Amino acid sequence: MSKKEKLHQSEPEAESTPEAAAAPVAGPGPEAGSDIYPAFAELEKHLAEAESQAAEYKDGWQRSAADFQNYRRRVEAEKAETYQNAVGSIIKRYLPILDDMERALATRPADLAWVDGIELIFRKLQFILESEGLKRIEAEGQMFDPNFHEAILQEPSEDHESGQIIAIVQNGYMLGERVIRPALVRVAQ
Repeated sequence: MSKKEKLHQSEPEAESTPEAAAAPVAGPGPEAGSDIYPAFAELEKHLAEAESQAAEYKDGWQRSAADFQNYRRRVEAEKAETYQNAVGSIIKRYLPILDDMERALATRPADLAWVDGIELIFRKLQFILESEGLKRIEAEGQMFDPNFHEAILQEPSEDHESGQIIAIVQNGYMLGERVIRPALVRVAQ
């Protein structure tokens, strides 16, 4: 045998079968005994904790945002109510003047020219108060309602049914949906 042949015989032949190609390669890998699995498990644990904490923070943020929106609505409602109360208080002080001017104009002399100026002032005052939301409570001929009317006298009447308003002694007024002064009325018995 030649030297060349002897050399070939001494070297082991590499297997070229499909089983040999599928055999695992030695080296670091995700095998049960390697160091990668504990590190991977540790990272998964940290990820789960971070996701949990993020969800908790998001929930807290959403609750805070909702609380702030509720607070803002409550403050705006309180501000509107305070404004309505202030306007109501001021308008209430002008109602006796409105009543006096109305009574004076109802009995005015027809031959005096300056009375027309007083009537103009009365209409301007009335317009200003109405532009602030003041509404007169319609009462004459209506049925008595203690929410809007205050009865000062009950009298028998054949022309009206019992509980119906006969006459208005003093006009009542509402500011928005709130009664700032009930109408003083005479009611049929």
